[in-house]
Amino acid sequence: MSTFQAPKGTYDLLPPDSARYLAVREAIAAPLRDSGYGYIETPGFEDVELFARGVGESTDIVTKEMYAFETKGGSRLALRPEGTASVLRAALEANLHKAGNLPVKLWYSGSYYRYERPQKGRYRHFSQVGAEAIGTEDPALDAELIILADQAYRSLGLRNFRILLNSLGDKECRPAYREALQGFLRGLELDEDTRRRIEINPLRVLDDKRTEVQRRLVGAPMLRDYLCDGCKAYHEEVRALLTSAGVAFEDDEKLVRGLDYYTRTTFEFVHDGLGSQSAVGGGGRYDGLSEMIGGPALPSVGWALGVDRTVLALEAEGVELDLPRTTSVYAVPLGEEARRVLFGVVTELRRGGVAADFGFGGKGLKGAMKNANRSGARYALVAGERDLAEGVVQLKDMESGEQQAVALATVVSELRSRLG
Repeated sequence: MSTFQAPKGTYDLLPPDSARYLAVREAIAAPLRDSGYGYIETPGFEDVELFARGVGESTDIVTKEMYAFETKGGSRLALRPEGTASVLRAALEANLHKAGNLPVKLWYSGSYYRYERPQKGRYRHFSQVGAEAIGTEDPALDAELIILADQAYRSLGLRNFRILLNSLGDKECRPAYREALQGFLRGLELDEDTRRRIEINPLRVLDDKRTEVQRRLVGAPMLRDYLCDGCKAYHEEVRALLTSAGVAFEDDEKLVRGLDYYTRTTFEFVHDGLGSQSAVGGGGRYDGLSEMIGGPALPSVGWALGVDRTVLALEAEGVELDLPRTTSVYAVPLGEEARRVLFGVVTELRRGGVAADFGFGGKGLKGAMKNANRSGARYALVAGERDLAEGVVQLKDMESGEQQAVALATVVSELRSRLG
């Protein structure tokens, strides 16, 4: 037993479970790569002000959950709690928006960190795949991203998820709603933290998950009644595009998400099999974020999907992913000469694209065949001195149990043929 353990609220991703996480990441990324999104990778930590300005001073993420620290040089940094602000910062710093091809379409995959109360589906270290389309205001772009996320989930075999959709308005119509909502909220009996939030960002109160708060919000003014004509038309176009694409969604007038930078389109993917942590992903439009962090006006939209929660959703539905074999061929050498020969065969198989492993450690036939079986290999290659003297190796089908001698000179091509 090691002296050390993984920090509270984190976990180690180990084989064979790790193969499912890799498959989920690949499934989410695949439709993005096919739609013009290029891969971006940003540092695991950023200037703390990037998140304070972009994510929002009033959010729980900034006030309670961010891992912030001071460097030896006196800089204030934070482990990234989300991906959008970092990706936009990187795009601005590299002047990608000046290349003349808008929107700038980027996707990313990585780890994020929030100091939260650990529970199933909510960790202090978690994994996301995200996508951002920067620099263009177009309802078709909002619809495209929602459709691509829906496509990714369905390619994994998920069916019992729902898409919640709302519009948060823009700088033209939201101020009037903000004032009406503040007036309503000030008349409620709420705790001190929530009352403070009313003055900073009252929409965040609507996002409060506590039952006692939600009960008091009955009768609160609805944003739909305050949307300007431009925002109404924009939202209706997003809805129409999703409907024409056959993507079902539910209108949710209280959906505001947990970040301050959202405008107009906001959406969430929820799975009812996950209990309280039902959101598996979400996103929206953030037309003012670039200006918040010191850049030019760049209307943008994006999402992030949780890899951890997607895996839990697959488990809840009983979906078994069709994962490739980690090992297709396992070589079992009997004797020193066989070790040298079969090691060469394994190397040649790997160079030819065949997943192959080797019986290391000089175990006897029985122990080595147990390892071959545990590896999940379809075929085992066994050779001893007599086999090599005859110029053959024994090829055993691990599923049927059938075994035959195959010429050493042709065994690589034979295996490649059998494995397709």
